Amino acid sequence: MNKLNLWLSALLLFCSWTYSSAGQVISIADFGLKPDSRVNAVPYVQKALEACRKQPGSTLLFPKGRYDFWAQHSTERDYYETNTTDNNPKTLAILLDSLKDFTLDGNGSSFVMHGRMQPLTLDHCSDIRLKGFNIDWDIPLTAQAKVLKSTPDYFEIQIDTHESPYIIEDNRLVFIGEGWKSEMWGIMEFTPDTHLVAPYTGDRLGWRRYHAEEVSPGIVRLSDPKVAKVYPKVGNWLVLRTNERDHAGIFLFHSNNVSMEEIDLYHCCGLGVLSQYTRDITMIKVRVVPNAAKNRYLSGHDDGFHFMGCSGTIRIDQCAWGGLMDDPINIHGTCVRIVEILSPTRIKCRFMHEQSVGMEWGRPGEKVGFIENQSMRTVGTGIMTSFNPLSKTDFIVELQAPLPVGIAAGAALENLTCTPDVEIRNSFFGSCRARGLLVSTPGKVVIENNTFESSGSAILIAGDANQWYESGAVKDVLIRNNIFRYPCMSSMYQFCEAVISIYPEIPKPDPKYPFHRNIRIENNTFNLFDYPILYAKSVDGLSFTDNKLVRNTTYQPFHYRKDGITLDACKNVLISGNKAEGDVLGKTIRLENMKPGEVKLRKDSFFKLKK
Repeated sequence: MNKLNLWLSALLLFCSWTYSSAGQVISIADFGLKPDSRVNAVPYVQKALEACRKQPGSTLLFPKGRYDFWAQHSTERDYYETNTTDNNPKTLAILLDSLKDFTLDGNGSSFVMHGRMQPLTLDHCSDIRLKGFNIDWDIPLTAQAKVLKSTPDYFEIQIDTHESPYIIEDNRLVFIGEGWKSEMWGIMEFTPDTHLVAPYTGDRLGWRRYHAEEVSPGIVRLSDPKVAKVYPKVGNWLVLRTNERDHAGIFLFHSNNVSMEEIDLYHCCGLGVLSQYTRDITMIKVRVVPNAAKNRYLSGHDDGFHFMGCSGTIRIDQCAWGGLMDDPINIHGTCVRIVEILSPTRIKCRFMHEQSVGMEWGRPGEKVGFIENQSMRTVGTGIMTSFNPLSKTDFIVELQAPLPVGIAAGAALENLTCTPDVEIRNSFFGSCRARGLLVSTPGKVVIENNTFESSGSAILIAGDANQWYESGAVKDVLIRNNIFRYPCMSSMYQFCEAVISIYPEIPKPDPKYPFHRNIRIENNTFNLFDYPILYAKSVDGLSFTDNKLVRNTTYQPFHYRKDGITLDACKNVLISGNKAEGDVLGKTIRLENMKPGEVKLRKDSFFKLKK
């Protein structure tokens, strides 16, 4: 056999091996489901998934089109989803249960939900690839309206009654959906030309009391005589918040090695993509954005991507968010309180926040940290040997070795094994109700080449063991080559002290033990209309270097902070090489609870320490 024949034989063998290892492509059409038929896709998908289970490495392919999902035939299952209202059971449109080595390829299809249901759930799966589809509702679970008239005493709105049917009940605006009914309780205001949250508005229209009356079909008058009359601008659009965050759009639960690509999540009534105790997640070109074809201003009811208790590496690239009612990304762990010392190695613990109950918080062999919750200092670590739930709120942890000296009831416990490394690149953080990126993990974090237009702080690094119980003191964070546009910090929300806000909730800070460590902010461009650029509390090793600061005059300054940088109880701070273009306002550095010697100001032509 000559060399050419040998090469061809090898190529044929390689191609044959590649085809067989890729697994079988199974079309949903083989089970009788046709695109655009408007029949309930649920039972067809269930049968197709069972066929895929028998073919490891298989791909379930949807011929391009529209597929509708109703609650009938759907699986119902209890899930305790973090930062989500405990409404169980969840109705699951598509459930991947204990699948391995599987691809779901939507081929550009639309998955349209009907009623209150969780579109896609992965439960104890591994090596899963999701790609090529979008998720939406014909009748969204949250409504929107255009402002037609605004007076000192009331304003009037126009509602699309085909998309958002409503009634007026006891002078309240109540929306009627497919199998649900819910009263409006809050409002967010967006500008029509930019789809940005209207500046300075934030949560100011978050009413709980109001009076509603119908002027004519689709036209509703709203007034609130018992509070300050701050009414929206004529021509602006309002998101009318009605529902609880009772399900995720896509739920990754105790799974491993999940990749998502080219997915648009146009709507859901809770967290968009919720990853809970899942290891190694990759998201490329995944968007949680409003459906522009339907002139929607709202995408998700809450966070876009939410990661709790995850591990391995989270990779996010070329993703986008907009029109959310909370943060595009939130990455954290969950602290629990030690409520009783049963023995030197046994402790009774409790979930302290109502939206974190019922979770499988730990497993044998995992590392935990013991936190003194007043100073937030980790005083020691240990290894779990068992986790035994007593109820939705309480559980018992058995430890390999006795508790550290000084740990008593009231202290907090943190799972240090369930903490990921994070890479967030080349993504667009559009205008949403709250902040841009929340990250609290001791893993290595890289945030680079992103663009931020968040209406609150672009980046928040928090952490606490007293209120939200979202754990994770950072140890290695690089914020590099990002663009912060003028909408950043144009409204006030919780913890929004500057464009980048490092704000752990520490009741009694101990200067000897800073909470966060090693945060570098370098080579970014800040387009600033207001004073506060950076706020940092309790950080050891903070640098703000070689950033470009550009004055923007689109909005007028409004923030109560009048310093560019505020440092509170920080150590080893370097500020160097920053340059300004135009009359940037925040020229001064304010120090609180620390000495000037902790700040090194080098080769910086802009910032000056405030005397």
